[in-house]
Amino acid sequence: MEQKEVELNEAQDSGNIHAQLAASLDKMGSVEAGENVTGTIAAVTNDTVYVSIEGLGRDGELRLSEFGHETPKVGDRITVYLKNSAGRNGLPEISKMIADEKRLWDEFNIAYKDKTPVEGVIEATQKGGYRVDLGGGISAFLPISQADSQKVEKEEKLIGVRSKFYIERLMANKKKNVVVNRRKYLEEQIDINRNKFFDEVKIGDSVKGTVKSFTSFGAFIDLGGFDGLLHINDMSWGHVTRPKDFVKKGQEIELKVIRLDPEGKRINLSLKHFTEDPWVHFEEKYHVNDIVKGKVTKLCDFGAFIELEEGIEGLTHISEFSWTKKINKPSDMVKEGDEVQCMILGYDIQAGRVSLGLKQVTDNPWDSIGDKYPVGTKVNGKVVKITNSGAFIQLEEGIDAFLSGEDLSWTKKVKHPGSEIKVEQELEVVVIECDVENHRIRVGVKQLTDNPWKAFAAEYKVGSTLEGEVSSIQDFGIFVKAPNGIEGLVNKANLSEDRDTPFEEAVKKYNVGDKVNVYVVSIDVEREKVAFSVKEYKKAQVRAEISQYMANGNDGDGAYTIGDSLNLNK
Repeated sequence: MEQKEVELNEAQDSGNIHAQLAASLDKMGSVEAGENVTGTIAAVTNDTVYVSIEGLGRDGELRLSEFGHETPKVGDRITVYLKNSAGRNGLPEISKMIADEKRLWDEFNIAYKDKTPVEGVIEATQKGGYRVDLGGGISAFLPISQADSQKVEKEEKLIGVRSKFYIERLMANKKKNVVVNRRKYLEEQIDINRNKFFDEVKIGDSVKGTVKSFTSFGAFIDLGGFDGLLHINDMSWGHVTRPKDFVKKGQEIELKVIRLDPEGKRINLSLKHFTEDPWVHFEEKYHVNDIVKGKVTKLCDFGAFIELEEGIEGLTHISEFSWTKKINKPSDMVKEGDEVQCMILGYDIQAGRVSLGLKQVTDNPWDSIGDKYPVGTKVNGKVVKITNSGAFIQLEEGIDAFLSGEDLSWTKKVKHPGSEIKVEQELEVVVIECDVENHRIRVGVKQLTDNPWKAFAAEYKVGSTLEGEVSSIQDFGIFVKAPNGIEGLVNKANLSEDRDTPFEEAVKKYNVGDKVNVYVVSIDVEREKVAFSVKEYKKAQVRAEISQYMANGNDGDGAYTIGDSLNLNK
């Protein structure tokens, strides 16, 4: 009896095994090699992942490296490629990489046709661009010109970047040639973000951005792939010379939106608008003729800019630097960074301008010059400059007087003042003009002595004669020096009594230094000119002799006639 029960149980067990085997074979028949199948991760070790394949009774094995950057977890459902239902050791041969590649190629074909982006990682540089890992063992070429929305300065900075790309070329041959474009995708995203910015942001809103680059007129701020401009004038209410003094490259900052131009795609940003415009309260603090302190911020050819406070900057014109000195360059008086006192001369709040003066904080020496240097005052000065027409004499610090070359000597014709005086020479002069209103003083040297022209005019009237000395011979006549040093001109028409004798012949009789008698034709004391005549002198001598002769009587045979008298006057 017991023996029959054992035999019966064995028969039943054998039937169960055959049933299980038949069921297993049925399941295996439901999946085919060469297709993608679905499986569930059953276990994960250090280097192997076990996958239970639906339709098979056994687990397949995958290398952990096939998962790339992913981290597989027990229970995750994945797609694998079934190479063989019963391979080595009777286990199914599967591959995740082949499954991924097959799936990805299908996706890439759709993306290429539909012009939709795919995802990948820039993993290395190569000639002309980068190699991009698209997953599934598929790599693509990314030309460097299409790698970013702006010029790539450092190629290595993009290594490891995960991004989306458009497929530009797709050839599913043995080489599997794929070319992608990241720039197009980025530019689309930039347009989307910029349009969103214009739709959502209003003037006066605060936004955050990153300082991207600098120009001479400001800084460009990255607002999320698109730029806004932070102009140098909008960095501070005060004077800004260098944008880099206010913001740093790569710095994240908060700014105010002050201008939006959707059509021109321009955005203007500001730092200074976080604070109130200082000009609003200008008239509460400052008034014309107030003496204030400020700092020199900038020098230019026509003056200096002085900051009274942040945002309030005025100009001191070069003419307002000194009452007395002629300033050629502002740097002769001040330099950038100097703390100075100045006076407010005027302002224009609408234009944001203040006119300042440096000289007005000191007394104007010209206010008392008229009392100090009246006409006729004798003073000692130093020659500071010589010109063709005269010289400047320093009477005191900042007060110069002009000495004309004509005022050096009563009698000497000075062609150039440098022949008579030298720079740094101490000189006694007399004030001959003091024009306070026009800040002008004239002095003279010859006025220290009496005017010899007046003495000459008193001693020698027109018609008188004198003996002088030839001082120079010119083409137009000869100059004769009178005994008291006065020089007069004998015009060439008045050199010879014989009108038929040319000047060139007549002048040969004279040499410099010769004594000569002349007749005084005219005297002009104001213009310091006197005209002499040799011809008239000789006529005067003849007339004198005839007068004497007639006064003494005429006993000779010849008679003096009216014709003789007429000849003397020719």
